[in-house]
Amino acid sequence: MSQDDATHAPSAPFKDSCALIYGAGQGIGRAVALEFARRGARVAIADINVPGAQETAAAIKAIGGEAAAFACDVTREDSIREVADQAERALGDVDIVMNNVGVITNGNPEDIPLDEWRRIIDLNLFSVIYSNQVFIPKLTARGRGHIVNTASFAGLYPYAANRMPYVASKAAVIALSESMALYLHPQGVRVSCLCPGPVATGVMNAMKSWSENIPFRGPGAQYKVATVEQAAVTLANGMCDGRVIIPTDDKVWEVIRRHAASPDAFIQDKIDEVARGEFGKPSM
Repeated sequence: MSQDDATHAPSAPFKDSCALIYGAGQGIGRAVALEFARRGARVAIADINVPGAQETAAAIKAIGGEAAAFACDVTREDSIREVADQAERALGDVDIVMNNVGVITNGNPEDIPLDEWRRIIDLNLFSVIYSNQVFIPKLTARGRGHIVNTASFAGLYPYAANRMPYVASKAAVIALSESMALYLHPQGVRVSCLCPGPVATGVMNAMKSWSENIPFRGPGAQYKVATVEQAAVTLANGMCDGRVIIPTDDKVWEVIRRHAASPDAFIQDKIDEVARGEFGKPSM
């Protein structure tokens, strides 16, 4: 993140707005909630981790912000809808909704049970779909608002062959977000998709592995691990700038261009890297 990114902190679209973040009990979600609050938003935190959600709300209140915490299971459309109603009663109409839930599973595809595929896709993709069912009608009726979906570098180009359910769900979130922008921008509703690369979160701690002795494949040694606070600032600045795809490291665009120029050559290069024992581990 450049110095300009760190200092460029306009308030819009956050000033006097209400933001609801699904999955803000920890990690990137918590950092984003705090960043939105610093920029003037009232923030509703929804998470299945209720103590974590309450801790995020308390951290916002400690810096003088307004926040409320709610329990939510994003695999249930009724739970997402109920939290939307609760947030609006507590903090006013939701102007910004962020769908930030994400889980990872590790293993060779033939070893991962179908139920695990469904679990990952339910959490990573259908949580966005359920949220859209609730908020697209609300925001288009008002002719304003901002929807943010969290994806990953793993959905932008191929490298995470040991995490295919995650790859499939996050690639779907990116494609969905871009088509949502086509549909919603003319109606006054903005769409952004945060694509984290290497970020120091706790998501790996809960990762289940279905294959033994499988090396973890990363996005590339050219990246440095960012903090969650840096990721939150990058997202907020990108939203203010009207960006749709917001990666946490702009070096990813060079990789994407190389992949687009020749997918076959790119994939063979990745195969060759692994054969040499290079697994794309980012630097700290």
